[in-house]
Amino acid sequence: MTLSHHLLLLGVLSLWHCSADSADPLGVFCNKDTNIGSGNASADFDDLSVQLVSKASTNGFVAISFGSGQYLVHGLAQCRGDVGKEGCSTCIQDAAKQIRIRQADGEDQIAGCEPQNAGLGKGQTKLTPFVTLYALVQCTRDLSPLSCAQCLAIAVGNFSDFCYNMKGCRVLYSSCYARYELYPVSFRLGSALMFSNTQKVYP
Repeated sequence: MTLSHHLLLLGVLSLWHCSADSADPLGVFCNKDTNIGSGNASADFDDLSVQLVSKASTNGFVAISFGSGQYLVHGLAQCRGDVGKEGCSTCIQDAAKQIRIRQADGEDQIAGCEPQNAGLGKGQTKLTPFVTLYALVQCTRDLSPLSCAQCLAIAVGNFSDFCYNMKGCRVLYSSCYARYELYPVSFRLGSALMFSNTQKVYP
């Protein structure tokens, strides 16, 4: 068992109801080097999951730690800026369940759901009179502007390797996300339904 257990719960989500039973997650990525299936680490994971859901639902972002010593569990949850509080809560709950169900014995875990939608930074450019390229990017809110720019530069730089000759592609890292498509990928919501992009919450 390592000195600490790390959980990274990344809710990259939409207004759609995204559950472990009814929708495929964007991805679940787990490090299988340790076991948190029972004992103190398991209890701390469960306590952390409850805190992530309740706090992320308030403003769309939270980074917290729970437990101590070798049973320290770290968590980060973030909802996209174009998603309302109810959708955020639903996806974070479902992502936490997926992590517990799919990987009860992993150290570094990322789960997210994202069925067909937008992000915080977005843009478009006309490639031809009939073809428009749409793009969106997002960083976790705990990154500085410089760290965000560096993460996104790496993600976009990898488009040529990961997405060669593809009409659409997504590159997901634990701290940032970049995507392009040949169709619009954003929702237009009233400001009352969205989280503030500028608000930051730290534990």
